[in-house]
Amino acid sequence: MRPGVTGLAQIKGRNAIGWQEKFGYDIEYVSAISFQEDLKIFVSTVIKVFNREGINSREGVTMEPFRGNRGESI
Repeated sequence: MRPGVTGLAQIKGRNAIGWQEKFGYDIEYVSAISFQEDLKIFVSTVIKVFNREGINSREGVTMEPFRGNRGESI
């Protein structure tokens, strides 16, 4: 799956969620791809951006860098 403009992780937490949770949302998205879901994600993304939700992570202003999976399962 090629990356897109937005995704489930962006509407369900953006920088406020960790990498494992983001990858879980990616798997959820790929298992249920549909035009309706894409439209819903796109509209929700626009709303989140204008409302400025989920910009800050728990650790700071931006998302912590990805340091690999370390063998953990999602």
